[in-house]
Amino acid sequence: MTEMITGAQYALAAGPYRAVVTESGASLRELTLRQDGGDERPLVLTHGADEPAPAAFGNLLIPWPNRVDGGRYEYGGKSYRLDLSEPENDCAIHGLVRWAHWTPAEHLPHRVRLTHRLLGSGGYPFRLDLEAEYVLDAEAGLTVRMTAHNRGPVTAPYGHGAHPYLTVGEPLDRCTVTLDAARYLPVDDRMIPSGPAEDVAGTRWDLRDGPVLGDREIDNAYTGLGRDAAGRCWTTLSGGGRSVRLWSDEAHPWTEIYTADQAPEPRAGLGVEPMTCPPNAFASGEGLIDLAPGATFSGSWGIMAG
Repeated sequence: MTEMITGAQYALAAGPYRAVVTESGASLRELTLRQDGGDERPLVLTHGADEPAPAAFGNLLIPWPNRVDGGRYEYGGKSYRLDLSEPENDCAIHGLVRWAHWTPAEHLPHRVRLTHRLLGSGGYPFRLDLEAEYVLDAEAGLTVRMTAHNRGPVTAPYGHGAHPYLTVGEPLDRCTVTLDAARYLPVDDRMIPSGPAEDVAGTRWDLRDGPVLGDREIDNAYTGLGRDAAGRCWTTLSGGGRSVRLWSDEAHPWTEIYTADQAPEPRAGLGVEPMTCPPNAFASGEGLIDLAPGATFSGSWGIMAG
């Protein structure tokens, strides 16, 4: 009997929403909305069950999001070196669990909860128990909760993020993007921060008024995020009479926006990545979470049709 290379496929359904989460990486492979005519409208870019997630489609980024320059960092008075998972930029990228086996702890028609035991390695000699819970609701769409518990004997550096690509079925050049963010993080040609976050006012990175993207290329982290009364920051992609929205809670002070210029199908969807810390946080220490022995950290984000 053959099996999918991304492992078990956990299907979820609630009202018009459908989702598929994979055993590999606890990744979001599909999220769709059933329309009045019965057709399924994709809300995120998807890939085949027998295809590793391209360009980090739907991946969870743990225990760091984005890049670590040279894979090198110091923590607790010691120096560490991570494997260079992005050798072309001399970087370690997107954590350690993107291709790992995650174990189902619970699977209901509208909900799945997966766990992973992250054991210590040479570049990250810390011990975490991880949990990812995906819940569909007929009105609220998808909610994802990511949790880390330090089971080891020493404090661990920690950060997380997620990497869905929103889509409205239109090329990004014809879409508008709205994100209430006051500052963006400039980066160098290796995508490492080149200075502190800067004011978006008067720049092509200003997305507060929902500009048409046109030909602008973005692969930057935003902060100074505006939030609603529930503490949620919202990013909205609109085009062709459709909208899709991603929210993140206050555990995520950063949102990476990526116009997918290097994806297999360039600019077909928008990477909107809620993050607990900015790129290179393991090296800079900015926004890094010091997860003490026995401590737990959680954060939530979600996606719904506009």
